[in-house]
Amino acid sequence: MALVDVHVHFMPQNVLDKVWAYFDRVRESGIDWYIHYRTDEDARLTALRELGVVAFAPLVYPHRPGMARWLNEWVAGFAARVPEAVPTGTFYAEPGAGEYVREALEAGARCFKSHVQVGGYDPRDDLLGGVWGLLAEAGVPVVVHCGNGPIPGEFTGLDVFEGVLRKHPRLTAVVAHAGMPDYAAALDLVERYPNVHVDTTMVGTPFTEQLVPLPAWWSSRIAGLADRVVLGSDFPNIPYPYEVQLDAIRSWGLDAAAERAVLHDNGARLLQLSR
Repeated sequence: MALVDVHVHFMPQNVLDKVWAYFDRVRESGIDWYIHYRTDEDARLTALRELGVVAFAPLVYPHRPGMARWLNEWVAGFAARVPEAVPTGTFYAEPGAGEYVREALEAGARCFKSHVQVGGYDPRDDLLGGVWGLLAEAGVPVVVHCGNGPIPGEFTGLDVFEGVLRKHPRLTAVVAHAGMPDYAAALDLVERYPNVHVDTTMVGTPFTEQLVPLPAWWSSRIAGLADRVVLGSDFPNIPYPYEVQLDAIRSWGLDAAAERAVLHDNGARLLQLSR
């Protein structure tokens, strides 16, 4: 089956090196997080193509002010030279965020990333009010890492992000990692807000099950929400082969139509592949 992945990371090499250094420190802390696809860019693209990924969102995110505009420029260039990559963007809670988000949208960005945990910013900050409004109006999805996993941050928690949704209820949001570890709260948001989705990133894999196991009701509950569950992987920063994520999804017992929706159709809709 052709795959559409909304949660993939390609970044400038100096930024990716810092991300990989973080996971090296995680390994030193005792968690065996060996990055399975720690290869050069061409090899990573080849791996995705061989896996059957026909389209993906190359997500970037800043960890401090002054990075987002530069990252948006870099990822626009990346998407222009990689046929499977959809143009994306990011932002930080800083003056001018609305301006460069508007520029990215006008340049064709079809997905954004907000990493509340790494950025360490409050998504309800007034500096971002215009950003969320722009994205809601444009109908462009934003993949939001707002859950408390792997460790809570100052502004993580699905209750915090719901403060954004209350002000912008039409926002097309994809809750990364299905809100891990707060799976129930994430699906509650899906049910309360018509454009909220969850992605499957690392959900249900043996690695994650050792740390944050899925509740017994998971399969039955998502079967009724399959139109708002979308494939995400965290490639390349995963400590196992990509196929492990696919095996986890297939173990949930979804019917063929629902499984296809998760693996392809929902992502194709969100990323506007018909364009």
